[in-house]
Amino acid sequence: MSEKGSERVGLHNLSPAAGSRRPRKRVGRGQGTGHGKTSGRGHKGAGQRSGSKRKLAYEGGQNPIHMRMGKLRGPNKKMSMPFEKFRTTTQPVNVAELEQRFSAGDEVTPESLREKGLAKRSHPVKVLGNGDISTKLTVKAHAFSAAAREKIEGAGGTCEELAVAAPAKPEPSE
Repeated sequence: MSEKGSERVGLHNLSPAAGSRRPRKRVGRGQGTGHGKTSGRGHKGAGQRSGSKRKLAYEGGQNPIHMRMGKLRGPNKKMSMPFEKFRTTTQPVNVAELEQRFSAGDEVTPESLREKGLAKRSHPVKVLGNGDISTKLTVKAHAFSAAAREKIEGAGGTCEELAVAAPAKPEPSE
């Protein structure tokens, strides 16, 4: 253990890589240093005072961009404040996925979609028209896009729309 190369590495002998650390800037040490007199802060104003910090994205006093931009407010905006009772949520299922997972003559319901792993939650199901379908299926869903309805019926299948269960309203207390 007397040799320098075989000493174990530990917290007692770690040091930063050469050139990775710079010495602290010492301000106010004369004009020859380049940081004398005003110490690199310039003359007068808030930036010259002690304790001053420039705000992030400060725009020199003009109206900042986050205040100039429009706000997303109201119950019908997707990213607005969370008015969940007004927001509608549906699960999309494409006709191409129906083609892959179901055989001809099958009845497709939200329950059968959950069994096949296409609809994971208990939200209403909407069938969308992405992809092609050639199998004759009876599809029962809460909503259909126009393209999906056209493709399913074009393949000889039928589309049945299910009623969407309204969320339970609290009864008024007297």
